[in-house]
Amino acid sequence: MKRVLKTVRAVVLSVGVLCLPAFAQSDKAESISAQDMLIKSEVETAVSMLQAVFLKHQKGEMTLEQARKLGADLLRELRYGIDGYFWADTTEGVNVVLYGRKDTEGRKRIEDRDQKGIFYVKEFLATGTTGGGYVEYWFPKKGETKAQAKRSYVLLFKPFGWVIGTGYYWK
Repeated sequence: MKRVLKTVRAVVLSVGVLCLPAFAQSDKAESISAQDMLIKSEVETAVSMLQAVFLKHQKGEMTLEQARKLGADLLRELRYGIDGYFWADTTEGVNVVLYGRKDTEGRKRIEDRDQKGIFYVKEFLATGTTGGGYVEYWFPKKGETKAQAKRSYVLLFKPFGWVIGTGYYWK
């Protein structure tokens, strides 16, 4: 009986040790999943804010250009968490808003590539205009020059012709 208990204990300990990497991956996957849900929710909230601005235009309270300007100004200042921000590109690939990068606003960046050769703005546009989704690419943090792995959620705001996005750095 002691021998059986020792064997069972050894098997249980072995299974526990062998499962540790899977549990660690599971925690990482849950963390990424939570971050994915957060960025999707934040983009949907930003789009909802833009919808409220567009509604003012539809009611005749402002021109479409005034609504776009107000939307861009609000989006530029909108934050969440410690360092969460938003950007917007037109469906033609012209940047409307990019936090901390006023030099980029107004620039056509559809041909911009990351260090792995990904045309990330093209990916934003393709994903955002087909119902929204996630895009992975490399991009430097604000104030830095070295690109890091980034995962973003993008979604089209059709009335302005903008794809709105936000993301997080990972890896």
